Order: sequence, then C-alpha cells, then structure tokens
Amino acid sequence: MAYVDGEIASQPDCWRQAADLAGRSEALPRPGERVAVVGCGTSWFMAMAYAALRERAGHGETDAFQASEFPASRRYDRVVAITRSGTTTEVLDLLGAVDAPTTAIVGDPSAPAAQLSSDAVLLPFADERSVVQTRFATTALALLRAHLGEDLGPVAVDAEVAVRAPLPVDPTMIDQVTFLGRGWTVGLAHEAALKAREAATFWAEAYPAMDYRHGPISVAATGRAVWAFGEVPEGLAEDVAATGAAFVHGSLGGGYSALGRWGGGRKPLDPMADLILAQRFAVALAASRGLDPDAPRHLSRSVVLA
Repeated sequence: MAYVDGEIASQPDCWRQAADLAGRSEALPRPGERVAVVGCGTSWFMAMAYAALRERAGHGETDAFQASEFPASRRYDRVVAITRSGTTTEVLDLLGAVDAPTTAIVGDPSAPAAQLSSDAVLLPFADERSVVQTRFATTALALLRAHLGEDLGPVAVDAEVAVRAPLPVDPTMIDQVTFLGRGWTVGLAHEAALKAREAATFWAEAYPAMDYRHGPISVAATGRAVWAFGEVPEGLAEDVAATGAAFVHGSLGGGYSALGRWGGGRKPLDPMADLILAQRFAVALAASRGLDPDAPRHLSRSVVLA
C-alpha cells in the first residue's frame, strides 16, 4: 500500500485533533484583523478556501496569495502561511520580509518556517511521508474552519464515509475530469484537479462553477466527468448531462451520486469530505496507469530553490 493511502484514510482523526487544537490556539487571526493567507501549490488552494470562509463568517477582510505573488506594498494586520514542510523557498522569503505579525501553520516543528514566523501552529500529527499532499492540507483547513466557529464533528463523520465509500466514477472509464466550485469550494476544486495531475499525470482542470459555461464546457463529452463541490448553479447539471459527460455532485438524489449511484436519502457530504473522494480517485487513477502515487514525476516533497 502506498503511503498516501494511509494518509488519506487518517484524515477523520486528524481533523478532530485539529479542531481541538483550534480551541487552544492564540496564534490564529482574531476577528476584525485584516489578514493575508499565503502558500504554494496545495497550500495556496487551502488559503483560497479559508479566505472565502473567513469573509463569509464576518471575521474580516481576508486575501489569499501564492507566496511569490504577495503584494509587498499592501498592509495587513497578520500574514498566515500554510506550509507542510516549512522549507519552501517562496514562503521563507516572505516570512523574512513582511513587517506584519506572521503565523505559520506547519507540519514539521523543527522547520525554518516555525522559527521565522512570529507564531506557529504545529500539526506534526498531520505531516506526511508522501510527496502528494492530502491530510496535511485538509487538516490545516479543518483547523481554520474550527477556529471560525464551525463544528467539525459532523464534518469528520462525513470524512469517515468518504474514506470507505465506493468511488463515484470508475477511473478506468474516464479520460478527463473538470472540477468546479463556488465560494470557498473553488479552492477545493483546484486542489482536486492538482491531485489528479500530480498523482496520475491525468488531464484535469478546475474552474468556478459559474464560469464553466463560458467556454470550458466545450471539452465535456461522453467518457469525461464534471465533478462539482458544494453549491451548484441552477441548470448546470442538465447542461452537463446534455454533453454526455458524467456529472458528479454530493447532493444528487439526496446523497453522493454519479450516474445514478448512491442516493437513498443520504445527506450531501461536506465538500471537504468530498475532496477525500477526489484524492482517492487520483490515487486509483495512478494505480490504473501503473504509476506510484508516492513518487510523482518531476516533483519533490518541498521546492527549495538555489
């Protein structure tokens, strides 16, 4: 079994630990602070999700940036960096340059990011051996959601369903997938597409759901899938069905469903639990292509630039 399989399966417990930690942490943004959240790759997508959730919760203006694209002239009350390894060059450069108080959410307590930041929230229980991120990213988001006042108990229960449930589509029967989101789930959609590209070198895209009909729907066809996280715009499922593509969404038929599977009155999965299914889909894709998801080509666990 690949390391990533066990890491994916451990997410319900990791999320519960993160929720407990959120109630004891004083390093996370306070209501009313103007906050920037930064990261690279997967961590950037989690930053996007948190920024949307924090603003929706009324906690204050929150922006998300890829670390190398942080606007140095803009002033914030706090900068939050999400970094699994704590060694990524762009994140370390930013932490060493900004004047605002900084908080690093990091997996390795000994990492440079934990030393460079004003405060650190340590998630060693969610750190990973695999190159492809799964549980650290979602655990960081679970921490931040709990800190916003969300009850992560039901979300962790949904995660337990997601680690056991049958995949909504057969990866051997799909030759392309597009992931969609709205609001905070746009970040999840980008992350799901990245997992498919990283683990399986598979053609996957991501868009805001409302933008999908403005061009990207042209690639939808039989043998392809459109996978939506969270809220779905009215009429989108019908428009996708007309193309012949499979439409995957957590609320079809009252439960997790694709092409008539599942249903039976089940409630929709929380979108973060739905992301677990997308992670498992990516790993299954890799296996179907004879690839090792723990060793994706051209990638390393952290990008450290000369």
